[in-house]
Amino acid sequence: MPTISEKILAVKSGKKTVSPGEIVEADVDYVMVNDVTGLPAFEVFERLQAPPIMEKSVLIPDHYVPNKDVASAEQAKAMRRFALKHGIRNYFEVGRGGVCHQVMIEEGFVAPGRLIVGADSHTCSYGALGAFATGIGSTEAACAMASGRLWFKVPETQKFTVNGKLGRWVMGKDIILHAIGDVGVDGSLYKAMEWYGSAITSLSLSDRITIANMAIEAGGKAGIIPPDRKVDAYLKGRVRGRYKTVYADRDAAYSESYEYDAADIPCTVAEPFLPENAKPAAEVGVPIDQAYIGSCTNGRIEDFRVAAKILKGRKAKAGVRLMIVPASHDIMDRMVKEGLYAIFRKAGAYVSGPTCGACLGGYMGVLANEEVCVSTTNRNFIGRMGHKGSKVYLANPAVVAASAVVGRITDPNDLTVR
Repeated sequence: MPTISEKILAVKSGKKTVSPGEIVEADVDYVMVNDVTGLPAFEVFERLQAPPIMEKSVLIPDHYVPNKDVASAEQAKAMRRFALKHGIRNYFEVGRGGVCHQVMIEEGFVAPGRLIVGADSHTCSYGALGAFATGIGSTEAACAMASGRLWFKVPETQKFTVNGKLGRWVMGKDIILHAIGDVGVDGSLYKAMEWYGSAITSLSLSDRITIANMAIEAGGKAGIIPPDRKVDAYLKGRVRGRYKTVYADRDAAYSESYEYDAADIPCTVAEPFLPENAKPAAEVGVPIDQAYIGSCTNGRIEDFRVAAKILKGRKAKAGVRLMIVPASHDIMDRMVKEGLYAIFRKAGAYVSGPTCGACLGGYMGVLANEEVCVSTTNRNFIGRMGHKGSKVYLANPAVVAASAVVGRITDPNDLTVR
């Protein structure tokens, strides 16, 4: 009666079964590092004096892309030199990649049943395709690149079920914010979050990635959605190698179970300074200085299509900076082809190439003291996007777009219907 996580970890560790709390050593399919976490990983790796397993190692610069200063340029240079020295082919240079988690999915590294680790906390995004994926430290990443294996403590698994039809403008972001508001930022500590129900199966792959991406914001080790035909269709002609789909047994044992009616989930906003501070968007009404749509959480083409529906024929309110940051070059190309880029520019938006940018308070959209931003990113901690005196409110792309027009955080359903 194992869960998805237990089945994957059992297969990868060569065991028939594993149990929560058990320590296993398992074969990883891929290990990913970015320009921030790569440098310390490379330093540890060189001390190991072992050749990297090239086909399993993936290097993606994204946090400071393009480089913002000398320090970030040196980080990028170290990654470039490491890839060249060790002949690592899975290196995605600036201009050919994007935000690491989106690139991992787009480039076919992620697939059902795989075990993937990444030196970035939001590696759990890949669970949207039925993989067991989790964030690790740079030292662990170095060891995984050298050996292809890593130890894991088998997590307990929680079951989240969302049934029914979601309301207008309600998205995957609202589901995960609603759930985190329920269980808290430590409610899934070192546990896997499995998602089920008619509302989940009806979601696009993009929305599912959003849910899995933010599992870590509840303390989760992984966020997993059982794969279906939508996943298979997306991976056709894209996936690297073969994959085997894994499902939980019908009588799988869960540590906790949570059930939600989709109709009860509104467009939701997480107020500062924790993702658990969930509140209906219609009840917030806070004036904003910046509206930010992008990141590994909500920087996909589906997100921009939603935002464009609201922004078409409208403009961001005077005094509001609207920023559009796609998660990959492929997404940006599609924005241009579909006419979304033109809609955003006419709305007064600044449109950037793919980068993590202001999500981590890195650059390009960093907030000043006392400024307020409504953002589709994943964290709203003190100083997350800039000055410690600034404030970040988390929301879905529809809420952010509507808020940019109105000049304060608002439910898009409250805009005049056209």
